[in-house]
Amino acid sequence: MAGSSYGKLFQITTWGESHGKALGVVIDGCPAGLPLSEDDIQIFLDRRKPGRTKISTPRKEADKAEILSGVFEGKTTGTPISIIVHNTSQHSADYSEIAEYYRPGHADYTFDAKYGFRDYRGGGRSSGRETIGRVAAGAIASKLLNNLGITLTAYTRSIGPVTIDDSRFDKQAILDTPTCMPDYEASEKAEAYLADCMKQYDSAGGIIECIINGVPAGIGEPVFDKLDADLTKAIMSIGAVKAIEIGDGTQVAVRKGSENNDAFTMQSGEVTKITNHAGGILGGISDGSTIILRAYVKPTPSIFSKQQTVNKHGENIEIAIKGRHDPIIVPRAVVVVESMAAITLLDAMLVNMGAKVENLEKIYSKKS
Repeated sequence: MAGSSYGKLFQITTWGESHGKALGVVIDGCPAGLPLSEDDIQIFLDRRKPGRTKISTPRKEADKAEILSGVFEGKTTGTPISIIVHNTSQHSADYSEIAEYYRPGHADYTFDAKYGFRDYRGGGRSSGRETIGRVAAGAIASKLLNNLGITLTAYTRSIGPVTIDDSRFDKQAILDTPTCMPDYEASEKAEAYLADCMKQYDSAGGIIECIINGVPAGIGEPVFDKLDADLTKAIMSIGAVKAIEIGDGTQVAVRKGSENNDAFTMQSGEVTKITNHAGGILGGISDGSTIILRAYVKPTPSIFSKQQTVNKHGENIEIAIKGRHDPIIVPRAVVVVESMAAITLLDAMLVNMGAKVENLEKIYSKKS
């Protein structure tokens, strides 16, 4: 199948299915010399693995990363890095009956329409477990970016009707709460809301926000490969995401130019902005201010309530989906959004190294 690779110079290719023997990723274009261990990757994988909280699927997976290539004596070699994660808790029998019908909200029908065949065990390639490879690659991209002074912080901004209060923002709460909200009070309300959804055999959606600090001005291309366009493609490629906003997003449509433009000013000898409605990107190129993006995530489509659908024989039927499913996708997708943003940004920065002659001269010039 086409479309399993992403990136130009820092390129990732994910592989594997939800109920196959393993999943993983091959990362090509990672510079040599980066200290890297399986523990670096595991920190990220632990943030998305199932079975950690009462609001995630009860499927228990260790999701242990194993580096197969591209690292020698604790450092990257510049050759492709291959990472594998074995599946150890597949309950394929839970999915046997869906071989004959199409689950609402899933890719069952569209896979059949495209390929005439599908792996119905947990969705195969369309399963959320495909994101394991993205997160493993994101851990590497994030480490490289951190070495350059660039940090990414993703978190749950809202779940259903519950939204965080920015005045109570606590970064530690992202790791402490089962919702990944940076607001303990909002998390408690969201957990109560989710408990009610579960009692009604239903699910919920929400919003993930990602803040990127330390990005210099000048990253991104001005036409088709705009930084915001690439970030949008990267985040929209996550299966459950249905909309993206950069900066103030849809709010700009009802403003006047005088309200929306970010005024420039000089501060400590550098060009800065007084406001940041643009979300850190102008004309597809980073402007040096904080990059802000939001991903809108749909409710988990696998719900235990009765739903109407169609089977492969063209008959209208009623179903109630069985199996182990997240009542909400958002908390486990937070690190996926962060990872795809890191991969996209690092790739854009590597591409940007060829934008000026002086960049090449710094590396290759033999002039004294």
